[in-house]
Amino acid sequence: MDYTRITTIEDPLFKQMHNLMKDVFPPEEVLAFEDWAGPLEDPGIRVFVAVDKGEVVGCTEYRYYEDLQVAMTDFTIVGREGRGIGPFLANQRQADLFALVQETGKELIGMFAEIYNPYLVAEYEFGGLQVMNPFVRREVLAHLGYRKLDLAYVHPSWQQDGEAVHGLDLCFLTYRAGMDAVPAELVATFLKTYYAVLPEKPQEWYAMVEQLEARESVTLLAI
Repeated sequence: MDYTRITTIEDPLFKQMHNLMKDVFPPEEVLAFEDWAGPLEDPGIRVFVAVDKGEVVGCTEYRYYEDLQVAMTDFTIVGREGRGIGPFLANQRQADLFALVQETGKELIGMFAEIYNPYLVAEYEFGGLQVMNPFVRREVLAHLGYRKLDLAYVHPSWQQDGEAVHGLDLCFLTYRAGMDAVPAELVATFLKTYYAVLPEKPQEWYAMVEQLEARESVTLLAI
C-alpha cells in the first residue's frame, strides 16, 4: 500500500478520493470538487491517499498550525474493511506531522478532530461501511487518546450556505502529560483560523466562539 500526497484536482487519484468522500460523508461535510483546487495547492494543508493496486482505498487530510502549535485532523476515511487501512493512515500521518514539527523546532501541544456523536445523530449510513460507523470511529479516537472538549459544538456547513451543522464533538489529543483542559483562547483562535475560508457562518457558531472567548479553559472529557 502506498501513502501518496495529492496536490492538485488534476490528479486522477483525487477524483477517486472525492468520490469516496461523497459516498461516505453527508453533503454538508464535502467541499465541491472544483473548490478543492486552492486548498490542495496550500502547502499547509496535507492530503494523502492510501493506494492499493491503483485504487484509492482510504484518505486523510490534516494541517499543522505552527504559530498555534496545534494540528487538526480534517478527516480520515477507511474505504475497505479488513486491510489495515486505518492503522496505516494513522501511523503515516503521525510520522509526517512529527517530521513537520521537528523542522519548526517547536513543541506540538495537541491535535484537534471533529467526530460525529452517534447519540445525537443516528441516521447517517457512511457509505454502508461498518468501519466508518460513528460508534466505531469514536472508540478508535478514544484508543488513540482523544478526548472531547466540554462545549456544545457547532460548525459551518462546507456547502458554504451559512447553515449550522450539529451532532458533532470537537476533540483534542494532547501531547503534554497531565493536560486535562485546553486554554479557551487557543480553541477560539483555532476555530476562527480554521473556518476563515468559509465566508458564511451561522449565528450559532459566532455565539459559540464568543462564549469561548469569555472562558479561561475548556475541560477535556472522555469520549
